[in-house]
Amino acid sequence: MNKFEQLGLSESLLKAIIDLGFENPSEVQEKAIPLLLEKDTDLVALAQTGTGKTAAFGFPVIQKIDADNRNTQALILSPTRELCLQITNELKNYSKYEKGINVVAVYGGASITEQARDIKRGAQIIVATPGRMQDMINRGLVNITQINYCILDEADEMLNMGFYDDIVNILSTTPDEKNTWLFSATMPAEVARIGKQFMSNPEEITVGTKNSGSATVSHEFYLVNARDRYEALKRLADANPDIFSVVFCRTKRDTQAIAEKLIEDGYSAAALHGDLSQAQRDGVMKSFRGRQIQMLVATDVAARGIDVDNVTHVVNYQLPDEIETYNHRSGRTGRAGKLGTSIVIVTKSELRKISSIERIIKQKFEEKTIPSGIEICEIQLLHLANKIKDTEVDHEIDNYLPAINDVLEGLSKEELIKKMVSVEFNRFINYYKKTRDISASGSERRDRGGDDRAPRENNNGGATRYFVNIGSRDNFDWMSLKDYLKETLDLGRDDVFKVDVKEGFSFFNTDPEHTDKVMDILNNVQLEGRRINVEISKNDGGGRRDHNGRNSGGRREGGRREGNFAPRREGGFRSDRNAAPREGGFRGERSSSRREGSSERAPRRSESFGDSSRPRRPRRD
Repeated sequence: MNKFEQLGLSESLLKAIIDLGFENPSEVQEKAIPLLLEKDTDLVALAQTGTGKTAAFGFPVIQKIDADNRNTQALILSPTRELCLQITNELKNYSKYEKGINVVAVYGGASITEQARDIKRGAQIIVATPGRMQDMINRGLVNITQINYCILDEADEMLNMGFYDDIVNILSTTPDEKNTWLFSATMPAEVARIGKQFMSNPEEITVGTKNSGSATVSHEFYLVNARDRYEALKRLADANPDIFSVVFCRTKRDTQAIAEKLIEDGYSAAALHGDLSQAQRDGVMKSFRGRQIQMLVATDVAARGIDVDNVTHVVNYQLPDEIETYNHRSGRTGRAGKLGTSIVIVTKSELRKISSIERIIKQKFEEKTIPSGIEICEIQLLHLANKIKDTEVDHEIDNYLPAINDVLEGLSKEELIKKMVSVEFNRFINYYKKTRDISASGSERRDRGGDDRAPRENNNGGATRYFVNIGSRDNFDWMSLKDYLKETLDLGRDDVFKVDVKEGFSFFNTDPEHTDKVMDILNNVQLEGRRINVEISKNDGGGRRDHNGRNSGGRREGGRREGNFAPRREGGFRSDRNAAPREGGFRGERSSSRREGSSERAPRRSESFGDSSRPRRPRRD
């Protein structure tokens, strides 16, 4: 007996469920479907990505729609066009036996005129991204003033992407008496604020522990030096021959670069990011779903539309800027009750984030070492032997066996096995026989009971320190200069650190892997007509410094005198960068008078969860 029959669904929906091969409802479906069918209520459902949330709201909304009424009755908001199209396709599959129900997808990157035309023909259900829906409302191309149901899917991710204002404006256009169903993996403050403002006594469903990770996903991290990050990725792929993975990078540039490197090195890989056209994205996803691609390298935004079964690993090549985003990444694997692994490649400067993530997902990471070359060779050899053993013989080769036997005549069984295995295996032996151990030694991971957000130690720890000819005279403090450097260099929030601002110049650090980028980009940048000059500093950035830039021994940092590389222009030159909000917003609780390099600065708050004082991030289309 199909257990969906016990949830109160109509015969037509049950027929579609059988066609789709669904047998047992997931926990969120089992809790949400009967509740939404039995009563008209607002609902907050907290469940991880991959737990079947689309069906949890999709089946009830289809059953409640009046197919004879051609007006729009339900609006579903989702963060990305990929997820928007995915939800639309699933709802069409669910409603295949429901006559007269029309579902229309509304998203950016496609003709708004055609989408408006499809709605005008009659669309009881609209699935939309917030930006395009707001655009259509502004143009008077859609009417949602009479809808009965509004569903927010992946609400936390929509707000994290900067859609708060759009969502508030859209919901303000809908009738007060509608039912609002909010589905989210986590419940940060902004999601709670939306619920309080637009929902009335909502029922709440929680699958697992609130804000926790999926129980079907194991978490492990590998500590490496920054320069070995890419080599570590290759070794982890080689140590898992059947890997079918999503590899996450922070930026579009890194995503494209890593995918190209993997392809050059012989891996079946592809990039997925916002600079691809819709046709390119569709082509990449089609290849990934068909398992022609083993390693899909993606940005967080682009990956929101990935709903692919049997992903074995999620690899965090770089940790996300927002710690909470890790939960969404790891949700790409371990779906539908299957086991998955989330891997983090981490440097020493990022170790504190591991404990922060553990507090959010309420699960522990296992620290592992990158496999050695010998270990990888053993794994690959056994994998090849099993592959040969399990290969089904195509008897069409029988006609060629006499000629093959003639060629191989005189070889013993042992010699034949050695030669056959060597055909496939020699490239691993040749590559790995002289490789070094790349696992970083002496992780010295902090006691989990301690403060994981302590300031960085006052030594470079292998980082590169730079001198740059801009400073407080140009209206920079350490915070605004860090933001300017991060944006100009397209680096993550924690990739620029130990920022120390003087009157006519400044110092900052990055990991060595970014040195070439820093030198190439900054030395070709002008700020209000003046050329920026950056050099590698010999100073280690240690010690406490007074407001004149002297360290505790009284010597100026780096031995440079103020203004050596920054001749004063009349009035100087000003930058409006210090007024621009940081990615994630300025932290009101952190004093700008404390330099990041100082031992007295306040702990970082980037890991704080649901900080209601945090300004919203600018929207990324």
